[in-house]
Amino acid sequence: MVGQRIGYIRVSSSDQNTERQLEGIELHRSFTDKVSGKSTDRPALQEMIRFLREGDLLFVHSMDRLARNLVDLRQMVKDLTSRGISVQFVKEGLTFTGDDGAMSVLLLSVMGAVAEFERSIIRERQAEGIRIARQKGVYKGRKASLTNDQAAEARAKIAAGVPKAKVAREYKCSRQTLYKYLNL
Repeated sequence: MVGQRIGYIRVSSSDQNTERQLEGIELHRSFTDKVSGKSTDRPALQEMIRFLREGDLLFVHSMDRLARNLVDLRQMVKDLTSRGISVQFVKEGLTFTGDDGAMSVLLLSVMGAVAEFERSIIRERQAEGIRIARQKGVYKGRKASLTNDQAAEARAKIAAGVPKAKVAREYKCSRQTLYKYLNL
């Protein structure tokens, strides 16, 4: 059964460019997430999983675009291929169809583990750089989501009975961030 050629593209933030991923590959449809890959609970990923049908071929630029850890990567590839969907990782040059041999499974595991390891090293270097910058007094941290005036306004609105979710949307922050300001 010949299906559609579907692409999945992911970058970690909205200001990153998606152009280089799957460039030159002819697709019937693509799904793009501009969120962290640390969770599989991504809107476009979930929509794509629901959309895919038996016989479809899924193109992903690289393994780390689909999943950040080996467990999630292996589970997603297994779930998709068990539904008759082929998964092709362009950068690694690997395609998984469900009837993959031992070598393919090994390559998925090794390449996925390397991607997970690289991400861990990046996090360690980032934490080390932040620690050094703090010691030098250079690192200021992330910009506050709300000013003191906005936080006071938000507290007043919530005290007046406005739902917290509505207040969070108004100030373009998450409810969790809003709760942080309410507890100050």
